[in-house]
Amino acid sequence: MEFKDYYQIMGVARDATQDEIKRAYRKLARKYHPDVSKEADAETRFKELGEAYEVLKDAEKRAAYDQLGANYKGGQEFRPPPDWNTGFEFSGGGFTDGDGANYSDFFSSLFGKEFRRTGAGRASQHAQGEDHHAKVLIDLEDTYHGATRTITLRVPAVDVRGHVVTSERKLNITIPKGIREGQHIRLSGQGGAGGGDGKTGDLYLEIEFRPHSLYRVDGRDLYLDLPVSPWEAALGATVKIPTLGGIVELKIPEGSISGRKLRLKGRGIPGNPPGDFYVILTIALPPADSEAAKDLYRKMAKELNFNPRAKMGV
Repeated sequence: MEFKDYYQIMGVARDATQDEIKRAYRKLARKYHPDVSKEADAETRFKELGEAYEVLKDAEKRAAYDQLGANYKGGQEFRPPPDWNTGFEFSGGGFTDGDGANYSDFFSSLFGKEFRRTGAGRASQHAQGEDHHAKVLIDLEDTYHGATRTITLRVPAVDVRGHVVTSERKLNITIPKGIREGQHIRLSGQGGAGGGDGKTGDLYLEIEFRPHSLYRVDGRDLYLDLPVSPWEAALGATVKIPTLGGIVELKIPEGSISGRKLRLKGRGIPGNPPGDFYVILTIALPPADSEAAKDLYRKMAKELNFNPRAKMGV
């Protein structure tokens, strides 16, 4: 996917003020509006301008985009990292033009899901403040046991000179035991300020798990790829395996093959009911790194009538 340089499209510097961005958009929009422009690529340019302005006019989208683009090297295939917007606090400002479906794949991959308006604007003098949203990363161990953690959120805003700035705030949160990825923790009164006597909005933290060195997650179920030796798979064995609840013993059935799935009921993420823990067997071959090891492999090749490609007809 091609990276979109929205500043270049609008012809403004990266440190442009919000007013400068607005003026640049109005000038170029008049120039390339399909109804009046005589430029051959007017329609394409007008669409690109709308997309760029949709991001840069919004302090929250712009701050997230700036962080993402800071690490991009020109000419490379662009793929946004899965957690690119983690830790940003957003007020839920939506799209000016529909749902953004008419914009590029680049725009959709970044803003198609995370920046939808969560509610209609409140115009009352004493209106309740807007609810804010943020995505936070936690460890699998936190949801298995429950935990108290300090998190840092980045809060985009526009300063008195019209520049987008990002401040930080720290919050102590309680992570409930058994919370799943995609669920939310609600912090009452931690959102946007209300008008007059209006109540402060709430802050909703969407949970996402950090990648784990051992486990994969599917809902409440956990998966572990477990290496076993050829003799453990062929003859059967009892081996120790790590789970989030500690070390347990697992029986490897005789005649197991690579890819076999073994289930430990109820040892996944806690819940009602709790998830399960699945072990996927992989056969690990000893290295032939000595003459003795090589002789053993030669003996196996000679004495065992085994063709791993027999089912292929070869």
